[in-house]
Amino acid sequence: QLQASGGGLVQAGGSLRLSCAASGRTSSRVVAGWFRQSPGKEREFVAAITWGSGILGYTDSAKDRFTISRDNGKNMVYLQMNSLRPEDTAVYYCAAKPGDYTRAPDEYDYWGQGTQVTVSS
Repeated sequence: QLQASGGGLVQAGGSLRLSCAASGRTSSRVVAGWFRQSPGKEREFVAAITWGSGILGYTDSAKDRFTISRDNGKNMVYLQMNSLRPEDTAVYYCAAKPGDYTRAPDEYDYWGQGTQVTVSS
């Protein structure tokens, strides 16, 4: 199971750190990702990290502003979001899948409940 937290209301230019707690067994061949969905839009990839090797990737809009990280000992995945923009407003979901890195949300098997991020201008 995945439990996301850390969302909230922040002004443009501000920061938030999202957390995702994973319960149950994890392995080095797990990929953890963050996705977001705004009203009327499809769920989109934000960032992902492989649990074992720490290989990570970002969507273009998140590069240089967001940082994904994991704490293997605590089974936690984080998304540090800096320089937030109004267009970052969305429900953010953490997700996980066994196997190889991918950005496709349909390939993730496990999803958290989502946490709302609202960025005011």
